[in-house]
Amino acid sequence: MRNFILRNEDDSERGIFTGNQPRQAALKVANRGIGTKDAPVTIKLRERGTKKVHVFLAWRVFVDAPAKRPGWLPAKIYKPFVKKERIETLA
Repeated sequence: MRNFILRNEDDSERGIFTGNQPRQAALKVANRGIGTKDAPVTIKLRERGTKKVHVFLAWRVFVDAPAKRPGWLPAKIYKPFVKKERIETLA
């Protein structure tokens, strides 16, 4: 597992998200966000221990849950989407 730290617009950092790949951590962030397909939000994730910053466009869509869902899962859920834009390197 790798750790990724969410960076704000002012380059301050908050929140740690884990995943085997940067995309997996970005999907976790996107599911908590407010972006839509028409107005995606930019997510910046710095990989802990490196100077790499992975930049994604992220949004989520309200969709029907799978037919074989568990009883506790509601009929409609959010499905996250991300698109990798670039990798930046901190100075």
